[in-house]
Amino acid sequence: MNSGVPTAAIQFAHDIGLRHLAEASSTIVRWTDIDDRGGHFAALEQPDILAHDLRAFIRATID
Repeated sequence: MNSGVPTAAIQFAHDIGLRHLAEASSTIVRWTDIDDRGGHFAALEQPDILAHDLRAFIRATID
């Protein structure tokens, strides 16, 4: 069942990708793959990348 809520996801280099599951249950409007940096603790390891992507998602959602 899809929630209908606009959802963003970011997948860092060492995360386990479950995109097909996310798309089945969420309305993915932004998906970002970071292939060369970060991991499970992205907020600690790559805070600038995470914050930039979050801001871009919010800007696109409210426009």
